[in-house]
Amino acid sequence: MSVFDQRGQKVTYQYNAAGNINFSDVQNRADLVSEIEKLKAEVAKAREAEVIDADLATDVEYQITKAVQQASKSEPDKKTILNHIGTAKDLIAGVAQASGIVTALLKVAELVQSLF
Repeated sequence: MSVFDQRGQKVTYQYNAAGNINFSDVQNRADLVSEIEKLKAEVAKAREAEVIDADLATDVEYQITKAVQQASKSEPDKKTILNHIGTAKDLIAGVAQASGIVTALLKVAELVQSLF
């Protein structure tokens, strides 16, 4: 078993792709909405850890919220969902520590293409 000396290291935030969010289990629109909500919570965690500026996090969360609202409609508009997800991705793309969130947003866009 490997042992790593982590003394003196300070990690303020680390996106855990293997955590609660699991896009591979998404089978339908409701599953996708649930996972997108978890991703929004992850953005909030990154804001709390001061990895993402509060204003930027608010803008990203807004775009994700709008995508969720559209996806939850009885007749959702795929283009609108993709626009909101794309805007959220573009907003956060410049934050190196949030690259896992960008990757997750790209996966969301992929799933929107196949489910809507």
